[in-house]
Amino acid sequence: MADFRYEALDIEGKPRAGRISAPSSEAARADLLDKRLFATKLEAATTSEPTLATGSARLKPNALGLFTRQLATLASVTPLEEALRTIVKQTEGDKARAVLTNVHGAVIEGRRLSDAMALESASFPPLYRAMVAAGEGAGTLPQVLERLAALLDRQAEMKGRVQAALAYPAALAAVATLAVAALMIFVVPRIAEQFADIGQTLPLLTRIVMALSHALAAGWWVILLLGAGGGVLAARALNDEALRRRFDAWLLSLPLLGRLLRDWQAARLARTLAMMVASRLPLVDGLKLTLPTIGNREIRMRVAQMADDISEGASLTAAMRRAAILPPLLVAMAAGGESAGRLDVMLEKGAEALEREYDALTRSALALLEPAIILFMGGAVAVIVLSILLPILQLESLATP
Repeated sequence: MADFRYEALDIEGKPRAGRISAPSSEAARADLLDKRLFATKLEAATTSEPTLATGSARLKPNALGLFTRQLATLASVTPLEEALRTIVKQTEGDKARAVLTNVHGAVIEGRRLSDAMALESASFPPLYRAMVAAGEGAGTLPQVLERLAALLDRQAEMKGRVQAALAYPAALAAVATLAVAALMIFVVPRIAEQFADIGQTLPLLTRIVMALSHALAAGWWVILLLGAGGGVLAARALNDEALRRRFDAWLLSLPLLGRLLRDWQAARLARTLAMMVASRLPLVDGLKLTLPTIGNREIRMRVAQMADDISEGASLTAAMRRAAILPPLLVAMAAGGESAGRLDVMLEKGAEALEREYDALTRSALALLEPAIILFMGGAVAVIVLSILLPILQLESLATP
């Protein structure tokens, strides 16, 4: 089998170029004709030539979801090469078009879709490519792409809801912090100048607020530098896997935040497992491919242990129970699914239940967070105003005969 570089025209008269493997040049021309490409130049390729020109561009999550949905629709009614060509034509972003053009070119050369996507690994994660490879092997690529599109849409929807829910509290917290900082840095020092020549001992609260104000006014940049330096040191410290795992385990132990993190990761894992089971992908392979998508190191290590247990012959339910990290609801539904032979359906239902619980907890937490920020801002402003009023009231009491 030899490699050939070719230049050709497609059925629309557009130039195409790439590489193709074939026993001879005649066989290569015949393969190109089967792909509806008419070779205008065909020559032997040297081993030093790159297989495919790939760049630093990558698909954003939204673009990946849109591409998957479009390919799932077109692949069910048209040949894969034609479906990819159609999507490339209507892709607007230059970076996204470059990625999809490379994938399309690799498919024209005779590669499988999953192998073509591997050339753009920054855009197509390993789990995504494994699902595509499973669909290609089973002849159910359009159905697998539909499941992948639904999974990506669901993940984007959950992420969008969280971001939208956090937008207002984050803006409120930023405004509150800036307002209190402005009062302490610009307003309180001017008022403090008026009390400098009183000759009376100021109230304790006033002295504390003025001391904080002077410190902020004189060294706010030092505080910012210390905060930035502390953040950098913390980020570098968390690069250590052992320390990061202990930190993530501590996060999971927190009363509300830990439950939210666990439900979020468990819901994503359950949906992914449901899709893998429905696509007949081995659970062990699927769990190992899922590991990079799990952000919490403690959960990641427990899931890796689950994969090892299953590879040694344990059932999914037994591995889940031994891991002791996933919600009991999900474990119970997985057990029911295994006993009834409907594991994918029960995992999907478990993911839906966890997502509903996550949404309810998030709404409750944010409903409490907003008034807490308002109360904090009001309390800080009240303390500042009171520290200013106390000396004035003290002077009036001294001036009263």
